[in-house]
Amino acid sequence: MTEPVSLFAKIVIGLVALEHLYILWMEMFAWETVGKKTFKSLPAHLFTPTKGLAANQGLYNGFLAAGLIWSLFISNAEWQQHIALFFLSCVAIAGVFGAVTAAKRIFWVQAMPALVGIAVLLWL
Repeated sequence: MTEPVSLFAKIVIGLVALEHLYILWMEMFAWETVGKKTFKSLPAHLFTPTKGLAANQGLYNGFLAAGLIWSLFISNAEWQQHIALFFLSCVAIAGVFGAVTAAKRIFWVQAMPALVGIAVLLWL
């Protein structure tokens, strides 16, 4: 049987979830303000026409956050770990893909925290 998820792992999972809630907010509700400040490589005139696309991306980030938050409330230690690993893996894969296709910085901001969470879950 799997050991209970450590407090440190839960904190890392919570931080990754909070990051994705922030991304949800920015992409769904603040794309034309905070989004412009965050994604400086995108020309300013493209923020209004891409608002719907950004909102869709934000929704997906919300699903990732919801899964991570859900994992924190699962009482069965084995399932809690499996669900957390699944959603952290999704975040890590999305971060690696973003780093390869959009900006290398995405690896450090998105993939690395998820990879830390995976490492903490598997080895601590």
